[in-house]
Amino acid sequence: MSIKVIVFDFDGTLADTFNAIVRIANRLADDFGYKPLMPSDIEKVRNLSARQIIHESGVPLFKIPFLLKRIQSELRKDIEFLHPVPGIPDLLKELTRQEIMLGILTSNSKDNVEDFLKIHGLDGFFNFIYSEPSIFGKSHALKRLIDYHNFPPQSLMYIGDETRDIAASKKINIKVIAVSWGFNSSDVLINYNPNFLVNYPREVLNIIAKLD
Repeated sequence: MSIKVIVFDFDGTLADTFNAIVRIANRLADDFGYKPLMPSDIEKVRNLSARQIIHESGVPLFKIPFLLKRIQSELRKDIEFLHPVPGIPDLLKELTRQEIMLGILTSNSKDNVEDFLKIHGLDGFFNFIYSEPSIFGKSHALKRLIDYHNFPPQSLMYIGDETRDIAASKKINIKVIAVSWGFNSSDVLINYNPNFLVNYPREVLNIIAKLD
């Protein structure tokens, strides 16, 4: 079956938020008891999964939801200064022209996503936006999304920039495209065996065409 629905991650996949999130996380380091990232640490972090980052930070698991809320709140102040990943607007236009339904599933807040899309004139491309507050809850959220809309799983594809996006998609047996321009590096993404790995947004169109 050809792809009829594409669900995107937001941070790092659609929006270039990596540097902003690192700056915010560094500002909150003292409050949550972890070491701020130095420039020399960035490449190492990009090669770690979310679970590995949490383990190495030493932040207790019960504090993670509070940390995420603070990051989202601080990110809201910077939302007007953030930009789409280059090539994403053109990709969204072409996918819409092909009558593929588009949605977003993110651990960021829905308000942040909606504001960003409106600022950049991208809000008209998406049929739905789901916010999943747990960073490890995407597989359950994807399953709920599929059940609610009655999507045939084989007609849906998820696109994300982190190892946890790949793991969530594979857990419920849907196709996943990993993108190399976001949080995790190509080296670590490929180790999680995505169905596809792309370096530029336009490559998504080639994959869709082949699957059709």
